[in-house]
Amino acid sequence: MNPENYLPLSYLNAWEYCSRRFYFEYVLGEMVENEHIVLGTHLHRNINEAGVIQEGDTIVYQQQWVWSDRLQVSGVIDAVEERDRQLIPLEYKKGKMGRHLSDHFQLCAAALCLEERTGKTIAYGEIFYHANRRRQRVEFSPQLRQMTEDAIRAAQMAETRPMPPPIDHKTKCQACSLQSICLPMEVKQLRS
Repeated sequence: MNPENYLPLSYLNAWEYCSRRFYFEYVLGEMVENEHIVLGTHLHRNINEAGVIQEGDTIVYQQQWVWSDRLQVSGVIDAVEERDRQLIPLEYKKGKMGRHLSDHFQLCAAALCLEERTGKTIAYGEIFYHANRRRQRVEFSPQLRQMTEDAIRAAQMAETRPMPPPIDHKTKCQACSLQSICLPMEVKQLRS
């Protein structure tokens, strides 16, 4: 199979955030930019070039293409750091540090790809949250690995299923770039 046809890692993030959003973006190809997407793109400008940088004892591989033939996922990870012969996947996010399972799934899926490609076990990864200017360590526990693989399989089946209903989460819906297409409040009202 061709890794370019695999489920993109970034869409796995969208799947966990909101399966309806994922459906609009991945299945229907709908994309709308809002201030959150524009800011995220702007903040990634310094890391969006592939390259290798040496920072002390750490080697940083920026913009690395990874894929898993077993899971049929692929994508670009913001960076992979190599410290003391350990690989540490790193994602950059514009928001605040928190328990964002969508970010954890994306990072864990990238680690699973790296493990398949390198044969090395990756114990954890890190997410740099721009709003806090701090890194959050994400342990790749057996539970997170299993949840990530389950999410991958569910997302891959989305094309064979009807569009999911809107989620019941005002904060997510208000920040979503697809709100004007999804119409979550209107759909909920029509269904009630």
